[in-house]
Amino acid sequence: MDELDIETVAEVELSDPVLVEGLPGVGHVGKLAAEHLLEELDGTLVRRVYSEHFPPQVDIDDEGLAALTGAEFHAVETEGRDLLVLTGDHQAQDNTGHYRLTAAFLDVAEAFGVSDVFALGGVPTGELIEEYDVLGAAANEDLVDELEDVGVEFREDEPAGGIVGVSGLLLGVGRRRGFDAACLMGETSGYLVDPKSARAVLEAMEDLLDFELDYESLEERADEMEEVINKIQEMEKQQQMNVPTDEDLRYIG
Repeated sequence: MDELDIETVAEVELSDPVLVEGLPGVGHVGKLAAEHLLEELDGTLVRRVYSEHFPPQVDIDDEGLAALTGAEFHAVETEGRDLLVLTGDHQAQDNTGHYRLTAAFLDVAEAFGVSDVFALGGVPTGELIEEYDVLGAAANEDLVDELEDVGVEFREDEPAGGIVGVSGLLLGVGRRRGFDAACLMGETSGYLVDPKSARAVLEAMEDLLDFELDYESLEERADEMEEVINKIQEMEKQQQMNVPTDEDLRYIG
């Protein structure tokens, strides 16, 4: 197994393409968003990336067939700018791997003529939320203006601690290689898979890149997660009701 192996699956011509990255992270926001894009816009698998920096495992499909874990690029044609969507089930296991894989991802993007890069992810709030704002970080001021025009917020010192993994490196390494790069992060509790946060990110992308999505399947997943959240809140209430008061403790022993 080589450190990196990029498999060509199909060749396509894209019109002024944009790289959209959605790998696993906080709330699985980026991955959910990328998967919904591909579900709604019928992408074509064009590249697979394998690496010894991914976990040493195979993924099993619905028919029981095994395949070496890796990342995938899908080409999506739209009425506006075409998309090159990067997704997968894993990120690198080590710091060196994050840098090597990011460089490989940018190599693929460059080969398809990409100049703009958008990483999608989540930013944790530590609590359940009702309104889902989208936060941004960008590699240049022009992108800040464009993203603010579609409702993306830029807050001082947020996200705290910066952006880690491929999403962050696409901005840092991408800028050094001449890409215009930005990260869109949906607010999320950070505790659960968050379809509502993924939708908030996608709606910003719709306005930015001029495409339209249907959200019925994502809404169904959001309803399922709402049921889980309600059960968690009910359990928390029960626990609070069962905590002994100071008055109760006086009669113990």
